[in-house]
Amino acid sequence: MEDFTERVVKLLKEVPAGTVASYGQIARLAGNPGGARQVSRILHSMSRKHGIPWHRIVNAKGEIVISDGEAAFEQEERLREEGVPVIGGKRVDMERYRWHPGFGEEE
Repeated sequence: MEDFTERVVKLLKEVPAGTVASYGQIARLAGNPGGARQVSRILHSMSRKHGIPWHRIVNAKGEIVISDGEAAFEQEERLREEGVPVIGGKRVDMERYRWHPGFGEEE
């Protein structure tokens, strides 16, 4: 794995239950502020293999952006099971549920 990919995988695994992070937030923390799409590709290709909690990642507005209806429903259900309400079946309150890793990063 490339360094950026390794950092992204490590960060994604650190997002705790009951919180969410955005693609851009993970990209910035991993050292590539413009790498949100790369984070999305990493999630898509490595979630299963590396046991990444993919359902805790949303866009900067807190929206579930998965186009596959079944996967979007699964993401919503998993978040609700962890105590994260999903407003209208598609959006999370980022002010309340955003992950704050504790080392100076703010989105």
